[in-house]
Amino acid sequence: VQLQASGGGLVQAGGSLRLSCAASGRIFKINTMGWYRQAPGKQRELVATISSVLTTNYAGSVKGRFTISRDNAKNTIYLEMNSLKPEDTAVYYCNADLYQTYYSGSSDYWGMGTQVTVSS
Repeated sequence: VQLQASGGGLVQAGGSLRLSCAASGRIFKINTMGWYRQAPGKQRELVATISSVLTTNYAGSVKGRFTISRDNAKNTIYLEMNSLKPEDTAVYYCNADLYQTYYSGSSDYWGMGTQVTVSS
């Protein structure tokens, strides 16, 4: 299983970016997918998650600015980030909790991460 994230980059404060993450490989079913981020010297933290039935959850620091969405047919999630702040600067990681087969338990998978840098 691979999670391929894209869409990071450098943007000025107040700007917008859209991240994408596509899951591929041997996948039977994907439960929750989400975005996490890790800034230098800090622990990885939850940004937003979305369930298979499109229930969403956001960190308080991004609520109202970020929107997570999902295309189940493409095994892909998106993160629309608006009104970006310098404190949003981090490596953003995609996560998926999924089943590879009908008989297996679910496991967590992580993408390699994509850098988001917001300049002041």
